[in-house]
Amino acid sequence: MRRRYVLGAVLFFLVAYLMVPALMVKAADDKPLIFDEANLLSPEEREELNAMANEYGAERETDIMILTANRVENDAVEAWTENFYDEYAPGYDRRHGNTVILSIVLDTHDVHLEGYYKAEKYLDAGRLTKIRSKITPDLSRGNYKQAFEKYIKTAHRYMGFEPDMNPDNILFNLWFQLGASAAIGAIAVGVMAYRSGGRVTVNSHTYEDTSTSGILNQQDRYVRTTVTKQKIERNTSSGSGGGGGGGVSSGGHSHSSSSGKF
Repeated sequence: MRRRYVLGAVLFFLVAYLMVPALMVKAADDKPLIFDEANLLSPEEREELNAMANEYGAERETDIMILTANRVENDAVEAWTENFYDEYAPGYDRRHGNTVILSIVLDTHDVHLEGYYKAEKYLDAGRLTKIRSKITPDLSRGNYKQAFEKYIKTAHRYMGFEPDMNPDNILFNLWFQLGASAAIGAIAVGVMAYRSGGRVTVNSHTYEDTSTSGILNQQDRYVRTTVTKQKIERNTSSGSGGGGGGGVSSGGHSHSSSSGKF
């Protein structure tokens, strides 16, 4: 019995010894995708998010990047993001390749997203605006790690749908699909159970003697008509929640974009 425990311990440490180099190689292979100049994240959070961005980005063949800064020159967050793409040249499989970038400027509370090449097609202005609206509440509360995780996961999920589809359509929701399947199954079982009890052939006319039945009297009496008027209030207020669009960097790279505040 003791020999069996010793053998098990030896096998455990052998497996652990073999796994550690593999994990170290994976960490070394991760490219830097989180550039947190504003220090919104702890070193541990930055490392965790960088590994997540590499993992999710590889499945979509797109670099999923995050840039943060305390302030940018002339408050031009879009130009700052474009210049980063031109100079750093990110891309999953090549320089200046498939990339989506989330830029955060702390001083002006700017949140800006851009998609290049494949990301421009699959993360157009509309989808980038959806992502921005999902992460803005967490950014406003200072929950930066949660906001960045949601950005990475949502960008990854949206790129799994064709450009002409609404990724937030309830028909694509797993819980809705399960619920609909359960409802259809319950209806089918109910119909079969109802039919298994036999069909009812007696109705209101079965015992009726039509020769002695009839309408004795019929009368309609008009009382009055009342008309009421109600004023419809018009909403004249307006707000600026940001917007989406696109552009071309100074290096000639076309991109989709969405900008707003948090």
